[in-house]
Amino acid sequence: MSKLKLGDIRDNKPVKLTVELPAQVHRDLRTYAEILGQESGQKLEPAKLIAPMLERFMKTDRGFAKLRKEHRSVSPRSEQER
Repeated sequence: MSKLKLGDIRDNKPVKLTVELPAQVHRDLRTYAEILGQESGQKLEPAKLIAPMLERFMKTDRGFAKLRKEHRSVSPRSEQER
Protein backbone atom coordinates (compact mmCIF):
# COMPACT_ATOMS: atom_id res chain seq x y z
CA MET A 1 0.00 0.00 0.00
CA SER A 2 1.36 3.40 -0.96
CA LYS A 3 1.35 6.44 1.31
CA LEU A 4 -0.72 9.07 -0.48
CA LYS A 5 -1.04 12.54 1.01
CA LEU A 6 -4.82 12.46 0.79
CA GLY A 7 -6.85 10.31 3.10
CA ASP A 8 -10.59 9.87 3.42
CA ILE A 9 -12.60 12.28 1.25
CA ARG A 10 -15.19 14.11 3.36
CA ASP A 11 -18.59 14.97 1.99
CA ASN A 12 -19.03 18.70 2.71
CA LYS A 13 -21.52 21.12 1.23
CA PRO A 14 -19.73 22.33 -1.91
CA VAL A 15 -19.38 25.75 -3.47
CA LYS A 16 -19.55 25.57 -7.25
CA LEU A 17 -16.32 26.65 -8.93
CA THR A 18 -15.21 26.20 -12.53
CA VAL A 19 -11.51 25.75 -13.26
CA GLU A 20 -9.48 24.89 -16.31
CA LEU A 21 -6.71 22.34 -15.86
CA PRO A 22 -3.86 21.57 -18.19
CA ALA A 23 -4.39 18.18 -19.84
CA GLN A 24 -1.44 16.60 -18.01
CA VAL A 25 -2.75 17.77 -14.63
CA HIS A 26 -6.16 16.28 -15.46
CA ARG A 27 -4.59 12.96 -16.47
CA ASP A 28 -2.60 12.88 -13.25
CA LEU A 29 -5.71 13.75 -11.24
CA ARG A 30 -7.59 10.86 -12.84
CA THR A 31 -4.71 8.50 -12.09
CA TYR A 32 -4.53 9.73 -8.49
CA ALA A 33 -8.29 9.13 -8.09
CA GLU A 34 -7.92 5.60 -9.46
CA ILE A 35 -5.06 4.75 -7.09
CA LEU A 36 -6.73 6.32 -4.05
CA GLY A 37 -9.98 4.58 -4.96
CA GLN A 38 -8.26 1.20 -5.15
CA GLU A 39 -6.68 1.74 -1.74
CA SER A 40 -9.90 2.92 -0.09
CA GLY A 41 -12.24 0.54 -1.90
CA GLN A 42 -14.27 3.46 -3.28
CA LYS A 43 -14.88 4.77 -6.76
CA LEU A 44 -13.73 8.38 -6.64
CA GLU A 45 -14.47 11.12 -9.11
CA PRO A 46 -11.29 13.09 -9.90
CA ALA A 47 -13.09 16.42 -9.36
CA LYS A 48 -13.81 15.41 -5.73
CA LEU A 49 -10.06 15.36 -5.05
CA ILE A 50 -9.40 18.98 -5.97
CA ALA A 51 -10.75 20.56 -2.75
CA PRO A 52 -8.95 18.14 -0.38
CA MET A 53 -5.74 18.59 -2.37
CA LEU A 54 -5.98 22.37 -2.16
CA GLU A 55 -6.84 22.16 1.53
CA ARG A 56 -3.84 19.90 2.19
CA PHE A 57 -1.57 22.17 0.15
CA MET A 58 -2.62 25.27 2.07
CA LYS A 59 -2.33 23.51 5.45
CA THR A 60 1.26 22.49 4.71
CA ASP A 61 2.39 25.79 3.17
CA ARG A 62 4.35 27.45 5.97
CA GLY A 63 4.57 30.77 4.16
CA PHE A 64 0.81 30.88 3.74
CA ALA A 65 0.23 29.92 7.38
CA LYS A 66 2.47 32.74 8.55
CA LEU A 67 0.86 35.33 6.28
CA ARG A 68 -2.66 34.13 7.15
CA LYS A 69 -1.86 34.50 10.85
CA GLU A 70 -0.57 38.04 10.24
CA HIS A 71 -3.64 38.82 8.15
CA ARG A 72 -6.00 37.58 10.88
CA SER A 73 -4.27 39.72 13.49
CA VAL A 74 -4.71 42.80 11.30
CA SER A 75 -8.25 42.11 10.02
CA PRO A 76 -10.22 42.64 13.26
CA ARG A 77 -8.76 46.11 13.72
CA SER A 78 -9.49 46.99 10.10
CA GLU A 79 -13.13 45.91 10.49
CA GLN A 80 -13.58 47.96 13.67
CA GLU A 81 -12.24 51.12 12.02
CA ARG A 82 -14.94 51.05 9.33
